Amino acid sequence: MLKPNNSWMWYYDPKHDSLMLDLGEKMVFRVSIPTKHLVTSAYERTVFTVDDASVFQIYKESLAQLKLSEPRRAELALNAVAASRFHKPIMPKSWFFEIQQGNCEPENGDIVTLQAESNLANFLVIENSGCASLCMLADVNSLALNATKEMAFCDTIKVMNDRMQAFQGEIPLNLALVS
Repeated sequence: MLKPNNSWMWYYDPKHDSLMLDLGEKMVFRVSIPTKHLVTSAYERTVFTVDDASVFQIYKESLAQLKLSEPRRAELALNAVAASRFHKPIMPKSWFFEIQQGNCEPENGDIVTLQAESNLANFLVIENSGCASLCMLADVNSLALNATKEMAFCDTIKVMNDRMQAFQGEIPLNLALVS
């Protein structure tokens, strides 16, 4: 199990053109956020702060609801922490998702479901800015947004909150066979 500590360091690696997190003990995590979406502070070497560790824990607890392996949960949580700290503000691209009935007011760390053209997918809310939220795809399988565009695990998108529905979780079916 991955446990944050004060020796972890964020840094930009020009060789890989990527933000990295040095986890110590010769382990390095490569952040999935494209360089074009990073704020300028992402290019400076900085410590993984107590706030980062707190956000990491919030995400890890929220992700326990999803059927993901422990390594995938850690990957998603670390990418989410990086996004919450280093992702540039972006405009919503809500047209990929259907408007939902009800009023979803997600909080940072919530799991929400979005309906694309023909697929439902789960997302982790990284930041709610009032009427829209930055979300990260929390499903391992890619999500087709339309015929030519798709999202991969840990990709981010900003979406209007009226497109979201609260995550319902997996409901086990306890059926008895009666003859």
